[in-house]
Amino acid sequence: MGWAVESVMNQRLCFIAACLRAEEPMSALCLRFAISRKTGYKWLHRYGALGVAGLADRSSARHTMSPMMEVDVSDALLALRQVRPTWGPRKLLARLERDKPGIKWPAASTVGDLLKREGLSELRLRRSHEPSRARPQIEPTAPNESWAADFKGWFRTGNGVRCEPFTVTDGYSRYLLACRAVPRTTAAEVKAILTELFISHGLPRALRTDNGSPFASRTGLGGLTGFSVWLLKLDIWPDRIAPGRPDQNGRHERMHRTLGEDTAHPPAKTVVAQQAKFDIWRNDFNANRPHEALAQRCPAELYQSSARRYPETIRVWDYPADHHVRPVGSSGNIRWRDEAVYVSEALRGEMIGLARRDDGHWAIRFRNFDLATLDAETNKIRRSGLIRLTPVASTETAA
Repeated sequence: MGWAVESVMNQRLCFIAACLRAEEPMSALCLRFAISRKTGYKWLHRYGALGVAGLADRSSARHTMSPMMEVDVSDALLALRQVRPTWGPRKLLARLERDKPGIKWPAASTVGDLLKREGLSELRLRRSHEPSRARPQIEPTAPNESWAADFKGWFRTGNGVRCEPFTVTDGYSRYLLACRAVPRTTAAEVKAILTELFISHGLPRALRTDNGSPFASRTGLGGLTGFSVWLLKLDIWPDRIAPGRPDQNGRHERMHRTLGEDTAHPPAKTVVAQQAKFDIWRNDFNANRPHEALAQRCPAELYQSSARRYPETIRVWDYPADHHVRPVGSSGNIRWRDEAVYVSEALRGEMIGLARRDDGHWAIRFRNFDLATLDAETNKIRRSGLIRLTPVASTETAA
């Protein structure tokens, strides 16, 4: 227990006296008087400088008052905050410094105090952040190295109709490529939107998603679905987050939070009107909203289309000569040593290759991706995660 209020001065005097007598080491003295070593050294220093008067409590008020903010500066900040109610002090300053570079703007902390005084600041719960665990598996260093895609979560428009936004962002620039209200969360809906993006913006190297439908399956080899097989045929890595770890797609999730705050509170009356809000917000997000992680630049300043173009046709993959090539039947089986071996229904109609490994077992491959291992003795498949190989043949995504 710390020092009681009524005896605090006496306790401090006793502590100083014990220090001067050098009865015990400082750590032991501080333990006896139930204070930290930092506090003990503070009182010893004050006593040495000011004597007994230095042991009295000091006022915590500022010694100097911060300069008053100019009226035109505060008016500009408050006006922008009214238009951008979800922007914090740093983002407000970044936008104003760009728009009005000739004005000397205050520090972010001063802007925060202004917002509090005007009742325009909301207390947000600070979320725990574990960089080592939340770090993406693919950290992009240029546009189109990794895109992220997800459904924001549905809500109802003013007339009671369900609205489910599907969003796609570029991981490097934060550029919001798409924000579409889809009628159903199916592979067909997602593929149609992504195909438009691939045609207009080119192909990314990877697409980061969660493990839900249609992105992944809990039962198929490598978590494959018909959708992820389509990505593999385009030589796009299906980069999935760990189950139950949305923080591994944190950039995209943070965008979703802002999207909901700005466009769905309140929602539009109809889905058509809501999509119009999404379109306006997407353009504003890309062109006008500074991002602290981008040194207060906007996504449109960093994003550029991919050099990898969407192919008109996807040619058949040529496996190396040492691979045994097998077609996957309608039931998801292949024929191997006169037996039917189940692989995955997601690969129906595709050709897979089996390559002998150094341990005598067989690697099951689809194009330049390892899916699983086939036991040479039992013909049983050992499941494993999807592994990308060094290309064993040229990619077939060129038209």
